[in-house]
Amino acid sequence: MTISWKELGDDWLVEDPQMALGWQKDSQPGEAEKLQLQLRDYLHMQLAVAGLAVPEQPDAESLWRRTLLSSLREKNRLLSGHRPAIDQRIESFLNSHFGDAPIDGPLTLPHPSLCLDRHGIGRLLSLPADGDHFSNELLSSYRVHNGVVHNPRADRRTTQGTFHVCEGGLPIPADKRAIPKAVFARLFQHACRPPTESLQLPYLSNCQGAQRAFVSLLVRPLVCPAVIGFCRHKTMEVRFFAPGGLVSNLDFVESIFGNAGDPLLPENDAGLDVLHWSGHTGCVILAPHLCHVTKRELGLPHWDDANERQRRESMCYRDEDEKYNDGSAFKATCRTADGVIVTLIADNYFGYCKKEVKTQTSYAANLMGNVEEEHAGGALAFPSWSLGDEFQVNSQRYNGRTFADVERDYSDFVDVRPEGYGVDRFCDKLVYIPEAARATLYDQRIYWEHHGKQQSIALEPSKVYMAPSGYRLKMEKHPSAPSWRLVGSSGDGIVCHKPCTVSGGGKSEISKSLRDYMLSGPIFVNNLDSDFAKLDELFTKDYSTRWREDSAEKPDYTQLTSRPLLDPKRSLGSVIKLLTPSRDFTDEYNTWLKTIPGSLYAMAFIIKRFCKPEWNGDWRSHFSVDVVNGEPGHELKFHNRKLVGMYLRVGLDSERRWQTYKLRQDFAAAYKVQLEDDITASVVVPGRFLQGEFQRAISYKFVANCEYRLFQRPDDAVHRGLDK
Repeated sequence: MTISWKELGDDWLVEDPQMALGWQKDSQPGEAEKLQLQLRDYLHMQLAVAGLAVPEQPDAESLWRRTLLSSLREKNRLLSGHRPAIDQRIESFLNSHFGDAPIDGPLTLPHPSLCLDRHGIGRLLSLPADGDHFSNELLSSYRVHNGVVHNPRADRRTTQGTFHVCEGGLPIPADKRAIPKAVFARLFQHACRPPTESLQLPYLSNCQGAQRAFVSLLVRPLVCPAVIGFCRHKTMEVRFFAPGGLVSNLDFVESIFGNAGDPLLPENDAGLDVLHWSGHTGCVILAPHLCHVTKRELGLPHWDDANERQRRESMCYRDEDEKYNDGSAFKATCRTADGVIVTLIADNYFGYCKKEVKTQTSYAANLMGNVEEEHAGGALAFPSWSLGDEFQVNSQRYNGRTFADVERDYSDFVDVRPEGYGVDRFCDKLVYIPEAARATLYDQRIYWEHHGKQQSIALEPSKVYMAPSGYRLKMEKHPSAPSWRLVGSSGDGIVCHKPCTVSGGGKSEISKSLRDYMLSGPIFVNNLDSDFAKLDELFTKDYSTRWREDSAEKPDYTQLTSRPLLDPKRSLGSVIKLLTPSRDFTDEYNTWLKTIPGSLYAMAFIIKRFCKPEWNGDWRSHFSVDVVNGEPGHELKFHNRKLVGMYLRVGLDSERRWQTYKLRQDFAAAYKVQLEDDITASVVVPGRFLQGEFQRAISYKFVANCEYRLFQRPDDAVHRGLDK
């Protein structure tokens, strides 16, 4: 079956960004505060229906409110035995899988629970209604100007002895600890019976009345991306449960994966979503109190009765008071080929929740086949260049587009001015300029011709100027010098995808700016007189003889002459290419290039960068060095101002010394948009199923980020690190 773009649509990301992610489209001033008040009123209604305390409840409720609440409470009572479809699937699996285990009664999920059915409810519940701070033995939460800060007891996860897997399902790897089925079932029962104090909802901590409850959340993480003409997107369903005191963990989870709504509603039942459900169900229960349960009460054997693996993995006891997993944090998982996975997390470190979603999507992908959950990173990089003081736009050379095309095709968001340029209607910092515009820093203006008359506008550092090709031009201050420069960025970004990366392998680094790895330093002059003499040789040399006779790149010098290095018509990039060894050049020329000291290259390039046509080749009078202790110094200066070169720090050698390399004078770090950072879904598609310029004999991999918000955990947030 061929699936068209119209059938796929673009609403598969989230049908309601406001509900799922808290994103507001085209919000007006004051609307955020209004929505927050509405969300608070909605939460109060939920609390009242659940029979919990309600902050700031009026003494005399209106008739309709009392009647509505009474009706809803009675309906809840009558339907108290009804479970959401996803809960029924999970409980059915549990009682089928553990039917032969010697346990007391069936396994049931926490019920009732306060459902976080909209994004933002968890954030509200994580702090007192009338306060800015909440703390218990597991975490401290603080309200701050731009949101909330949660500081859990554990700020990083451990892997030693952490991962436990229930027996009776899929094979258990040797590096994981095996849990007997009956022991896992008892762990599950304990997880659903947390200490009373851990059920305390932070929002109600200063209220009178019922304040304790379980909270729950439904998420639908991506398992398979949509590919036009081949497949629709597929998601699995994951249900989270947590004691009320840990509602901040669920706030964290929904911020990354979105909120899939109320699981009681049919429209949120994955079982009815036959086009997009992968067929897999997950469940996560937060239960830090499991660290206090003893091995004996869980039914683990005594050391004398244990087998070799149980002794090796500490799944037995010598002392009756021994805690399970020695009282340390752990994660216990039960999964089979039936497509249901249930995990108990005995810790409240936020990263465990995120990593568990990653684990469960990987489980779903493995069972589904032809798809993969990747530990990946990625970015959309826009190559950039330092253009110096002047730049001539030439859009038609690259994509044939003119400003008239922009005016015709994008009039709905481009406000075209009579002078022949445009301003973006939604962002007035974005200015659209003609295809042959010329920007100059000398008088800080952009020039072009319109209807035979020269026009110009100011070149402002706060604005971005975009040519019809999409090329972006911006005025930027040098990061390490007092000078300004023009920086251009390509309109075509390059997707950089780093697949299947181990921890510490550089997933997030691929999306970080290279600026953080760049150092500034002086332009070194070894000996002023001899270096300037060699530069004169470089600048006056006839380079037409550098080509091999059989080179396809060799120009026809009968039609044109070779331009000197300082010719205004030769770009800095052309000079760099000319002074770089090439297979198209003769062996003698390449050998000569290798005799040029590296410091001389740096001087030649920066002189080319600042050289002006009106100098008529007299560059010497503009560059100098200081006199230090009666001797010429070693730092090149331009008009008595020190020049700065940029260097790239790329790593350490065997003696822990930084390896640093000089960058091209026209180098500028690419602008990047982060696309991936941890959890990525991918699918491989044969070329014959794809429309467009794809080779039929080749398969292609399509990837999609599974996270709506990316979670960065600094390894040491106390001391300032490399990232700026």
